[in-house]
Amino acid sequence: MSDTKASDPIEATPVADYGDHGLGDSKEIIETSDGTIIDDGVKRALKSRHLLMIALGGVIGPGTFYATGFALRYSGPVGALIGYIIIGLDVFLVTQSLGEMATLYPTTGSFNEFAGRFVDPALSFALGINYWYMWGTILANEYNGAALILSFWTDKLPNYAWILICWVFFMCTSLLGVVFYGEMEFWLASFKFIIVIALYIVAILLDTGAIGGKYIGFKYWSDPGPFANGINGFGKVLVLAAVMYSGTEAVAITGGESRNPKKDIPRALKQTFWRILIVYVGMVFFTGLIVPSDSEFLLSATSKSMSSPYTIALVQAGWGGAGNLINAIIVITLLSSINSAIYIASRTIYAQARDGRAPAFLGKTTKGGVPIYAVIVTNLFGLISLLNISENAGNVFTYLLDISGAAAFVAWAFIGLTHLRFRQAMIAQGVPVSILPFRSIGYPYVPWILFVANIFLVIISGYTTLLTPFDLKGFIFSYLVIPLFIVLYGGWKLWFKTSWVKSVDADLASGRRDWLGGGDEEAPPSGFLGKVKAAFIG
Repeated sequence: MSDTKASDPIEATPVADYGDHGLGDSKEIIETSDGTIIDDGVKRALKSRHLLMIALGGVIGPGTFYATGFALRYSGPVGALIGYIIIGLDVFLVTQSLGEMATLYPTTGSFNEFAGRFVDPALSFALGINYWYMWGTILANEYNGAALILSFWTDKLPNYAWILICWVFFMCTSLLGVVFYGEMEFWLASFKFIIVIALYIVAILLDTGAIGGKYIGFKYWSDPGPFANGINGFGKVLVLAAVMYSGTEAVAITGGESRNPKKDIPRALKQTFWRILIVYVGMVFFTGLIVPSDSEFLLSATSKSMSSPYTIALVQAGWGGAGNLINAIIVITLLSSINSAIYIASRTIYAQARDGRAPAFLGKTTKGGVPIYAVIVTNLFGLISLLNISENAGNVFTYLLDISGAAAFVAWAFIGLTHLRFRQAMIAQGVPVSILPFRSIGYPYVPWILFVANIFLVIISGYTTLLTPFDLKGFIFSYLVIPLFIVLYGGWKLWFKTSWVKSVDADLASGRRDWLGGGDEEAPPSGFLGKVKAAFIG
């Protein structure tokens, strides 16, 4: 189906053969008559500004505005803040390890493909499927969240009707191609960042009494208290934070559709620390100042609808119609976050199919380079959000959160292991680190910390379900990812008899794309706007 009219291939890069089920025979690279590069079936059409704002927008979704209330309710203002800082540091280290590989090998498969190159083809399969259903459950939770948000305005439509309406809408937008996605993310990410800063100003005005006339200060840190629900609540926050941060590492997935990945991916990754600090840690901090953790309106497992912490705070300050404004903002963020979830998940399963590790039809693309079947199947997976027909939407949020959070820890752990094996291959083959466009800090400690810490986190993420009374449903959803990953890895390994890749045999040559780059971006604006852009996206 990938029948794009094109000139002769400008390059045919061979890919290492890892047995009968390695990375495929070859990566087809062609140039269309308008100069667009089709690399392995998808367009390299994302510009520098697209990639940088996608990196920012990927960590700002509806959860930024309402799930922080979930964290506040379960662990209190200080507990939630500590949890988000811990996972934020974890994600920062992930981007360091991933950055070395993703900038050298800018492919759509990203770290899932690297696992096959440097560790074991079976790990590539298991990790790729794990990452796909991680984003599939995140997508389902976004649809579930959309129903929660939209039901604020009317209860005449059931939650499942809102989900189906959103599903049809995003099915259409996700098929419009990477250029549309990049442009939409650029403008929506800009909008979201401005909104985040505006909400911080609102929080300061609420806290000081400039809005509402009542000084709050750090009152809620002492009453009802800095922590809530002890270690049990803190465990829920760690899982929540993992899901909320998911997407920070996904900028590497866009490398396969970037015009100049060697320049743009390092620029995006270098700003990760500030994005984590400003967007998520800042949001949790300000939420803890303006809303008490025992507010009955915060999202919990029993919620059938919900309010953003900012809605709660503004209503308490005397603005009864605040919910309409905040909800409208959240709905706009949905346009970005749901499209991003579909984009990342579909490209993940598409890359698996192109490498022979998923059904072949998922590797087909349209003339415009859109992996159409991967998009459709991914969006269908999002319909598991219809579980809220028989369960409270808050319960569904919690169940899906447990799955995607555990899957995120698994992905991050094996990014660390893959990075270790990548560097060992470089040493074994005498390849100097000077070839790396981006170099991780703290090697080899960072990848070891990633591997050990995230294995530990996935093991303890659902331990609270084991306490009295035993929560069977919670236990299943918390730990489902572990046996599933083992079955995926072990099954592929036994069936295809794969073995670990020896460091001296690992493929360090193919997929480099060193010839990409240059002349792909518009001229930067001059004067004041140019300075603002330089400060914001580098």
